[in-house]
Amino acid sequence: MQDDSILIIMSAEKLDIRKYVAIISIIILLVMTVLDVSLVNVALPVIGEEFHVSESASVWLITIYQLIIVMLLLPLSSIGDQFSYKRNFIIGLVVFTVGSALCASSQSFMMLLVSRGLQALGAAGVMSVNVALTRVIYPRSILGRGLALNAMFISIATAAGPSLAGWIMSIASWHWLFLINIPFGIIAFFIGIKTLPENPSVPENPELDWKGSFLNVVFFGLLFYSLGNIADKGAFPLCLVLLVLALLIGWIYVRKESKSRRPMFPVDLFRIRLYSTSILTSTCSFIALNLTMIALPFLFLSALKLSELKTGLVMTPWPLATMIVSPFAARWIEKHNAAFTAAFGMVIFMTGLLFLVFIPINAREWDIVWRMAICGIGFGFFQTPNNIVMVMATPIERTGAAGGMQSTARLTGQTFGSTMVSIVFALIISVKQSVTVCLWVALFFAIIACVFSIDRGKQIVKKHVTL
Repeated sequence: MQDDSILIIMSAEKLDIRKYVAIISIIILLVMTVLDVSLVNVALPVIGEEFHVSESASVWLITIYQLIIVMLLLPLSSIGDQFSYKRNFIIGLVVFTVGSALCASSQSFMMLLVSRGLQALGAAGVMSVNVALTRVIYPRSILGRGLALNAMFISIATAAGPSLAGWIMSIASWHWLFLINIPFGIIAFFIGIKTLPENPSVPENPELDWKGSFLNVVFFGLLFYSLGNIADKGAFPLCLVLLVLALLIGWIYVRKESKSRRPMFPVDLFRIRLYSTSILTSTCSFIALNLTMIALPFLFLSALKLSELKTGLVMTPWPLATMIVSPFAARWIEKHNAAFTAAFGMVIFMTGLLFLVFIPINAREWDIVWRMAICGIGFGFFQTPNNIVMVMATPIERTGAAGGMQSTARLTGQTFGSTMVSIVFALIISVKQSVTVCLWVALFFAIIACVFSIDRGKQIVKKHVTL
């Protein structure tokens, strides 16, 4: 029996088959940018030892990557909306690939750090228009499947990252963690340059908002730097000052953007209730996700006394379940309310969290695996429907800004989640108690995400919104 998606592609919409080949380029870059975090994370001790830098200094290879991406997402999304999603993607792809080559050839830690920053610049260019290109490529009727496909490959990359890094490091040096990006980057470049579509429409007189870009970079840079280091007791006073300064600059930034015809920070989109509640839902969900995923390894290693290998194995069912469930969720929302589906996913996720809260101290590996799988199933039913509501609530000419804000919400939630874990572990000595507190806080944010999703479902029914 033929797949429904093939029948739709061959139907009256008569779309250029090249658009569907173009998705290969997007998926390759998605996998590369996601893998690049987990691969480097595993290699930090080896890289630090080779360049004779401390553990805290080597962590900057992760920090600078995330900082630069979040600072540049919205400015680059705005450029994509006004000029060309395809151009943003191709330039970002080239910069990311060149940055990978420079990382692999680095002769000093400072050169590696700068090259890592260049890599992040390219990743930001790609991530800023990923959702926009996906929306342009797929027909509205199967857009959910396109977003689910992206989510599935992200889950695969997340699940495979640590194991792949360990395998590469066992047979070659850390340089190969960056070198593997180069052939895939070249393949994605030639596919993308030939097949990626142009914007459906662009403004007649596009303008670059340099002042807004500067305020955006400073605001998110100070915000994420201060949040990322606030649990460090020695740096707390400075981080508090920087956080207050970030909020002041953010207030100035939002006031300026509210007067703009095409704001970089999508104030105009936040006036759409369905979109604004979707952003809040996404942020809360990723706070819950990071609180759980960062805290649990401490429970497994310290309290349950599992080995590093077993810890990695019992963590795998979560992303694996998300990967399997996402395509089913995408099919389901083609005929059912996407927001209510997201709420259903959050309920399953919350159930898994409750099972983890009350996990016995003498739990066997299987006791952990099925709990993690429930969380993964819930997040799989939540993620794609949530993204489809977020994207379809906005005008198509503002898809770049909507996608950039979607990624910003995800990174903001992840940063808040990791910061909360650091604060809890700094305040509570017992590892088991610290993890339990983190799980209860995660459950609180999951409940908020569920409530927002139910509210969105009611909005869709009341206004007869088609998603």
